[in-house]
Amino acid sequence: MRMLSKTLAAGLVALGTVSSFSINAAQAEGTVNVYSYRQPFLIQPLLDAFTEKTGIATEVLFLDKGLEDRIAAEGENSPADVILTVDIGRLINVEEKGITQTVDSETINENIPAEFRDPEGQWFGLTTRGRVVYASKDRVEQDTITYEELADPKWKGKICLRSGQHMYNIALFASMIAHHGEEEAEKWMKGLKANLARKPNGNDRAQAQGIFSGECDLGIGNTYYVGKMLTNEEEPEQKDWANAIKVLFPNSEERGTHVNISGMAMAKHAPNRENALKLMEFLASAEAQSIYAEENFEYPVLPGAEVSEMVQSFGEIKPDSLPLEEIAAHRKAASEMVDRVGLDEGPES
Repeated sequence: MRMLSKTLAAGLVALGTVSSFSINAAQAEGTVNVYSYRQPFLIQPLLDAFTEKTGIATEVLFLDKGLEDRIAAEGENSPADVILTVDIGRLINVEEKGITQTVDSETINENIPAEFRDPEGQWFGLTTRGRVVYASKDRVEQDTITYEELADPKWKGKICLRSGQHMYNIALFASMIAHHGEEEAEKWMKGLKANLARKPNGNDRAQAQGIFSGECDLGIGNTYYVGKMLTNEEEPEQKDWANAIKVLFPNSEERGTHVNISGMAMAKHAPNRENALKLMEFLASAEAQSIYAEENFEYPVLPGAEVSEMVQSFGEIKPDSLPLEEIAAHRKAASEMVDRVGLDEGPES
């Protein structure tokens, strides 16, 4: 797999040389071009396995923002074949931007349940991840919790959170609006803000670090980050962060825990459509789903696919059955609510 770094890509944009690169990449035989919001280290094992199996090389352009606009601006000359991203909102966004095309694959449709794919074949979910509560093993005695409880004054000054505007939290807040309505959800968010230990910052791992350091007792994060921290040999201190927490699956005794998805779509003008379809079918296969489970610690969408033993050790997840499209419909309201409440300003002193 050849990875086009964000920095290099930005440089190419600045130099106006993207087109020449794009044409060369698009015309290469045995190639599939991937535009990805997914971090390189998360998708490299999958693309390597695909190349080993098929002999088809991959070119990857990683972007942390602006992917949709980039493809739209490239238009018919876009080299993009496959789009990989996270969050149901982004998947729907690429469809609404008109930069995807219909894929009708018996293999994909058999492997990915209907609730995790667009009825028209414009996008497909590949994995799910739970938005769970990280809790201090030493300072939190309870083993169950609800999202609603995070606004209880008993947690005042004890909760760490990444930015409320991050898509992972926006989706969670959107689910709260869907379940409770905007008025009740806003009351809840004000309670959450009052319970923050600090101004929201960092990523999901930083919330575990905050618990390890004693700055807070609870944090909100995705399940797979716990596995990534526990197996991090490059930054072994992250093992200490993960070992300081236990995973609580909110609302597991009632409606279930909020989950989101990662997914894929075929770009509208995919120049290597045949190879793109092969990659998409591979990503939906049992082999790729196993890699997602064992190396990324995500929940595979393929029915019957095994969850990794480490993720199983966190406990059993009961996913919230709220339709993903309904969550996406409330994302704008959730984002506006974060600003209105001033969540990212942190607790009032």
